[in-house]
Amino acid sequence: MSTAGNLQLLSDTLAKAKSEDRAALVAYLPAGFPTVDGGIEAVKAVIAGGADVVEIGLPHSDPVLDGAVIQTADDIALRGGVKIADVMRTVREAFEATGVPILVMTYWNPIDRYGVERFTAELAAAGGAGCILPDLPVQESALWREHAAKHGLATVFVVAPSSKDERLATITAAGSGFVYAASLMGVTGTRESVGQEAQELVRRTRATTELPVCVGLGVSNAVQAKQVAGFADGVIVGSAFVKLLLDAPDLPAGLEAVRALAGDLAEGVRRS
Repeated sequence: MSTAGNLQLLSDTLAKAKSEDRAALVAYLPAGFPTVDGGIEAVKAVIAGGADVVEIGLPHSDPVLDGAVIQTADDIALRGGVKIADVMRTVREAFEATGVPILVMTYWNPIDRYGVERFTAELAAAGGAGCILPDLPVQESALWREHAAKHGLATVFVVAPSSKDERLATITAAGSGFVYAASLMGVTGTRESVGQEAQELVRRTRATTELPVCVGLGVSNAVQAKQVAGFADGVIVGSAFVKLLLDAPDLPAGLEAVRALAGDLAEGVRRS
């Protein structure tokens, strides 16, 4: 069995969105929430609604970047006994059903404990496109990047408005796939506006790299998606989807709600 991951598919997908003069819609959902099977159905639903790329969260007991909504979902997944094997299964089944690039967003500790070679090999075998690693310092990332490159996986680093230009250049030189621009200082969640700081960060990041720059943290509706699509290559939405699933009376209602939101957001990123 080939263990080549789908970095190329991710790059091609982002390039295709650009060629259509729009931003890509990137959706985030945690694995194992509300259950492993329900989480897989939720990924299929956001893709059916119009997501171009999906990030699968690996639930963690101490999610420093995540706000209350995603923490709540992570708690439910962890109480349900979610394992890394379930994350891999989520990636594999979502990819096999849709052909859309699927990344894993995870803190470093679970990968370190699992084993970098094992994690990258299994993620590639599952059809994964790569990893977003919000807390892995670039200067400590050589081992990860070596194995990711060997298996055809993207290494997506997170930059923030506080990152100095010199630091941005170091981060973007080490990354692949795209750069995740955190729109503001703080944790994930929906916000009233996603504006000036994000636009300035995208401008500064683009000055250092040819990689696409996708903006996350705070986008929750089509109006905000359109605003961010005006200056970014991709619009990342997570908490808004998770909140719909948390608030839904049952799974079918939740799936319909996330599919509908993905549809609205997919319209929003089209900038017309």
